[in-house]
Amino acid sequence: MAHLPSRRRLALAVPLVLSLTASLGFLPAAASAAPRAEAPAQAADAPRLAYVVNTKVDARTVAAVEKAVTAAGGTVVVTYGKIGVIVAHSANPDFAETLRAVRGVRSAGATRTAPLAAAGTTDQGAVQYLTDAQAARAEAASADTPGSEPLEADQWDLRAIGADKAAQINPGSRKVTVAVIDTGVDDTHPDLAPNFSAGQSANCVGGKADTSEGAWRPYTADDYHGTHVAGEIAAARNGIGVAGVAPGVKVSGIKVSDPDNGLFYPESVVCAFVFAADHGVEITNNSYYVDPWLYNCMDDPDQRAIVDAVNRAQLYAQKKGTLHLASAGNSNHDLDADAILDDSSPDDSTPVERTIDPHECYDVPTQLPGVVTVSATGVNNLKSYYSSYGRGVVDVAAPGGDRLYQIPDTPSKNGRILSTMPNGGYGFLQGTSMASPHAAGVAALLKSKHPWAGPAQLQALLKAQADNPGCPESYDQNGDGTQDAVCEGGERVNGFYGFGIVNALRAVK
Repeated sequence: MAHLPSRRRLALAVPLVLSLTASLGFLPAAASAAPRAEAPAQAADAPRLAYVVNTKVDARTVAAVEKAVTAAGGTVVVTYGKIGVIVAHSANPDFAETLRAVRGVRSAGATRTAPLAAAGTTDQGAVQYLTDAQAARAEAASADTPGSEPLEADQWDLRAIGADKAAQINPGSRKVTVAVIDTGVDDTHPDLAPNFSAGQSANCVGGKADTSEGAWRPYTADDYHGTHVAGEIAAARNGIGVAGVAPGVKVSGIKVSDPDNGLFYPESVVCAFVFAADHGVEITNNSYYVDPWLYNCMDDPDQRAIVDAVNRAQLYAQKKGTLHLASAGNSNHDLDADAILDDSSPDDSTPVERTIDPHECYDVPTQLPGVVTVSATGVNNLKSYYSSYGRGVVDVAAPGGDRLYQIPDTPSKNGRILSTMPNGGYGFLQGTSMASPHAAGVAALLKSKHPWAGPAQLQALLKAQADNPGCPESYDQNGDGTQDAVCEGGERVNGFYGFGIVNALRAVK
C-alpha cells in the first residue's frame, strides 16, 4: 500500500460553515463566457489528467457543460447530475481554465498533479500481525469471561467504552449499515461475512461505481486498512476471533484507493458519498483525507474545485440521511492554530513546503460541515501521543491506540487496536483511523435505538453520551519537561476530546 503519513483534520469557522451549508455560498458566481467551438490541439505526449467540473444543478446546464467538456478536448467519465458534478479526463493543459469560463460552471480543477497511470489513510505505523502465541494467550484469558469472543481479552478498546456490556443489551440493528469508505473490505473474513452488505458495496475508483461481485475487496493483503476498520465497527459476535463495537449492524465496503499508488482521489470519494446516499447507508466512516492535497486552499482554483465537488457529494448524502465520521489525523497538531506547516503536498508528485492557515485551507472531507471529527485515545483515556487535536475542531474522541505511553494489562500487552485483516487474519494498528470507526460503531448503536434520528440529531446524541475527562494537568508524555500538546477548554468541551470519549454502554441505555 502507499504512504501511511499523518492525516490531519481541521474545523471550519462558524461563518464558513454557514456559507458552505448554504449551497457553497463562498464560491464566486459563474463566468459567462462561451466555450471554445473546437477542441484545442494537444501535444501527442501531453499528460492526461482527471478533473472535476462543478455546475449549476439543472439538466440543461449540465448537458451544455458536458458538450463544453468535449469541445475543450475532454471526455466525460461520469456525471452526477443531482449535485452538478462532472468527472472528466483531458490532456489539454488549458482544460480547467477553459471550463471555468463556461456559462453555468461554478468551479473546475484538476484532481491530481501527476498524469493518469495505465492510500491515503490515518493509521500510524506498520501493522503488527497477531502471532499464534499471542492468540493462544488471548484465547486462554478470554475463556475466563463467559460470552467473550476468543481474542476479546486483547480488545481493551471495547472495555474502555463499555462496548462489551453494550452488546449484551443491544448489539445494534440489522437495519443500520455503516459504509467503510476505504481501501476495500474483505467480506470473506469469518468475522465480517455475517454482517456484510454486498448490495451497499462498490468499487468507486475513478469516479464511477462498479458493483460487480467482489469489486469492493482489497487489491492485495497489503491493502488491509479498510478490512481492519470494518472489523472495529461490526465484527460479529459469533465465537470467532474478535468483536466489533456494534456487532449486530451491517457493514459495507466502498473502495476508493487507487490501484497504482493507494491514493484517495476526489472523484472516487465523490462517487462513494453519492453511492452511499443512493443505497440507503445510514453512516459512513472516513479514515483518510482526499489526495493529493493535505489542505485545499481556496485561493487555488484546482483545490477550490476539489472542496466544491466533495462537499456537494457529502451534503447530498447528509440530506438523504447519512451521517459522516472522520479521523482527526496523526500529526499531534493543534488544528485551531494560526498556521500549520504542510510539507507533504501534493503527495502524488513532488511535495512543496508551504505554511497554511487552517481557517482558509481545508482538509477534505473531514473539515466539511456536518462531518464528525474524531481524535484518538489510549487505554488510560488520555489523548494518544500522535493524535491531532484542537478546540472547536474535534467533536468526540474514541480509542485509537497508543503503543508508547498507554500500555494495557492484556495478554499481548499491546496498546494498539486488534481487528480483522484480509485472508482471515488479525492484526494490531493504531491511529485516528482506528478511533473514527469506534465512534462510527457507537453512532450505529444510537441509530439503532433512535431510528428516526437524522444526521444532525445523531451527531447531537453522539456528543451527549460522551464522557469528557477534561484537560489533563500535564501532557508531558516523554518526561522531558516540555508540554507535548496544550489542551484548551473545560470539562464539557475541550481541544483534546471535543465533547468527550464515546460511550457505547450509555448509547444503548
